[in-house]
Amino acid sequence: MSTRIGTVFGQELRQARRNLWVILATAVLGLFALALALFGAGQGSGLKVDVLTLTAVSLATLSVYLIPLIALLMSYDSISGEVERGSLALTFATPVRRWEVFVGKFLAQTVAVCVAILIAFGTVGSVIALLSETGQDGIFAWLRLMLTAGGLGAIFVGIGLMVSALTCRTARAAAAAVGVWLLLVVLYDVALLGAIMAAGEGIFATHVFPWLVIANPADAFRLYNLAMIDAAPVAGIDGLAQTLPFPPAAALAALGIWLVATIAIGSARTRRIVP
Repeated sequence: MSTRIGTVFGQELRQARRNLWVILATAVLGLFALALALFGAGQGSGLKVDVLTLTAVSLATLSVYLIPLIALLMSYDSISGEVERGSLALTFATPVRRWEVFVGKFLAQTVAVCVAILIAFGTVGSVIALLSETGQDGIFAWLRLMLTAGGLGAIFVGIGLMVSALTCRTARAAAAAVGVWLLLVVLYDVALLGAIMAAGEGIFATHVFPWLVIANPADAFRLYNLAMIDAAPVAGIDGLAQTLPFPPAAALAALGIWLVATIAIGSARTRRIVP
């Protein structure tokens, strides 16, 4: 990391530490994880799955709604807000390169999201492991969930910053962030379910549909985690995790492509901002 990126990173991280969204995100993720753990404690014996594994399955589905929303709310005004306040013009007047500003902000916001995930999921996972019988598979499933949840958060931080750089206005960035969340997290799956019902069995269902599912970062995250847990009780699109026509690593590759693309597009757009 260059000194200039480190300076932007440090400044942005100090601001993130005072951001109430970080505290709220930690509390919300922790409460939902704890609630799912309590529910899993009553269901685990009937399904012959340990509580930690069952909770990881539930969180893999729930996290696709919470983590993208939290990441977008943390990052959507990071650039547009500074444009409106005039502080970005002062930053650009320094020797720092514009792409370094974007990368520094991205790293700081990603760390903030990952810290919230680590504290919330780590604390609840430790409590579950202490209070119930947990096998090696459950521990690996939980660690895998935490790592990939951090990756999902990083992607949507990148999307939020990219939207912020594209709009340069806080109100527009907020509307665009909500639109992105609705499109990728809610409407995309609804459209796919409608398409698969209309197409029925055939080439689309067996060869096209699975690739369209992992083309969405939220679905790629969810399917990867569920595919790695043999005992995952799933249905609907999530049921595809048990019959993937490609290795689960393809979902990880899709997440990596999204991460690189958002950083590249956001950095390129930041170069063209006129503060």
